Amino acid sequence: MKKQKKILGWNISLILLILMLVGCSTNSHEQSKSTPSKEKSTSVANTKTEQKDSSNKDSDSTMNKSEMGAYSSSGDNSNSKDSSLDKAEKEKPNKIGNDDLSNYSSQEIEYARVWLQVGPNQNIDELNVYRIPAGTPLNSKDETSAKYPKDVIQLAGSRLVDGSVTYSSNGNGTINVYNVPLRWDGKYPAGAKLYNDIIKNTKLVRVDTGDRKKIIQLIKIMNIH
Repeated sequence: MKKQKKILGWNISLILLILMLVGCSTNSHEQSKSTPSKEKSTSVANTKTEQKDSSNKDSDSTMNKSEMGAYSSSGDNSNSKDSSLDKAEKEKPNKIGNDDLSNYSSQEIEYARVWLQVGPNQNIDELNVYRIPAGTPLNSKDETSAKYPKDVIQLAGSRLVDGSVTYSSNGNGTINVYNVPLRWDGKYPAGAKLYNDIIKNTKLVRVDTGDRKKIIQLIKIMNIH
């Protein structure tokens, strides 16, 4: 009888031990399941936070780019306006009276330069320009007069004392100056030799650019006939 009680006690103890082991195993399994869930929840929360932060950064970056673009655009417009003003100032035509010779023809400039360089009198009231075609007699009052072999220009003041310049242009910055008086004095016929010598003994002169202000002053008192 005692032996049976002893065996029964061992069986009960064994059952209790098994139940305890099963209970521990179950709790451990439930904890292992619950832990990943918490970690997963935490991971999801962190991911959402990072996405939100990234979105905020992108938004800030977009705003900064937009602001920079607006500032840059404003600066570009300002530079464009300044550039346009500078261009307008450069392209503004010069008024007559300054040192810009582009307001005048090349012929007017040539006549003024020639007179400045070889004109007998620089203090004149007006500068008269006479265009004489080739074949015109040097002295129309003398039948023995030779004729100009080329087209010539005669420059003269309003008075005899101002003198005159008669020349033909070579088209290369030089002129041939004829020693022809503004008024012929003497007895006629003078003879062909006199006139032929004048034509043969022309003086070659290289015309300088001259002073712009003086050139313009002469053009203003110039009369082209």
